[in-house]
Amino acid sequence: MSKEIKRIAVFTSGGDAPGMNAALRAVVRNASFHDLHVYGVFRGYEGMIDGDLERLERGDVGNIIHRGGTILKTARSERFRTEEGRKAAYESLLAFDIDACIAIGGNGTFTGADLFAEEFNMPFIGIPGTIDNDLFGTDYTIGFDTAINTAIEAVDKIRDTADSHNRLFFVEVMGRHSGYIALNTGIGSGAGSVIIPEVDTPVEALVEALKKSARRKKLFSVIIVAEGNQTGSAQDIARMVKEQFDFYDTKVAIIGHLQRGGSPTAMDRVLASRLGFHAVEGLLEGRENVMAGLVNNKIKFTPLKEAIVKPKKPDKELIRMAEILAL
Repeated sequence: MSKEIKRIAVFTSGGDAPGMNAALRAVVRNASFHDLHVYGVFRGYEGMIDGDLERLERGDVGNIIHRGGTILKTARSERFRTEEGRKAAYESLLAFDIDACIAIGGNGTFTGADLFAEEFNMPFIGIPGTIDNDLFGTDYTIGFDTAINTAIEAVDKIRDTADSHNRLFFVEVMGRHSGYIALNTGIGSGAGSVIIPEVDTPVEALVEALKKSARRKKLFSVIIVAEGNQTGSAQDIARMVKEQFDFYDTKVAIIGHLQRGGSPTAMDRVLASRLGFHAVEGLLEGRENVMAGLVNNKIKFTPLKEAIVKPKKPDKELIRMAEILAL
């Protein structure tokens, strides 16, 4: 790295994830320990373009570790997709004498950071904050653990009414391109089946499994459906199953954005704190344009390009286990 780091900007971008505030707290407090000036950017890249930056001191991040969402707010920026927008963002950073940036977000956030870093030679370190757990270079992303705990709590409640009324429930969880939430929710809740984007699950196979359950006199079942699976939405799958097999009283529940909110779990708070702390350490060590991740419980830095492009798919053995345990 050619220049000494004295001032850093930190921002949250894309979809919010529980634990983002914990990561922000760790960034600000470790940077303050090293006598660095930290500026929070409000509303992600949108705020960067508008010059909406504010100096953050240690006290500004007190009493936020337990809060969901992000005190810096977040937004998706169409303007940042243009050269003019990125140039305006760079000029805003120059106006505050920013030497490097820490971006807390997911795939879209890091894609923008990687491009911006190349165009303007601005060092970036990414902190993976997304409930989808779909970024290469880290075993877990911030918010994932909270999201699956929220989903499992909801499924447990749905299971009670499914059992009481002998119903078949299709429960849709988030995961447009990734089945991590659905798979872990399914295992953790003891679901009858899990439908994820990474595995093609024909309706006929699902119907056959339900028929076997009915022959065993299993009078209710809960099926977890990732929103981005190949077969269709929870409503579509429920309708197709009903057409082929009407043994059950069939219902659909969509958990939706409940999974994004709420106080982060202890695991997410500790993960976010570790990644935020080491993002600052990484900058001081001269690292740039990398993502701080946790692999085998060790901090690892992965180039942003790899974190964005390389696939991260659920463990096949975990998928196999889920199928066997659901029988």
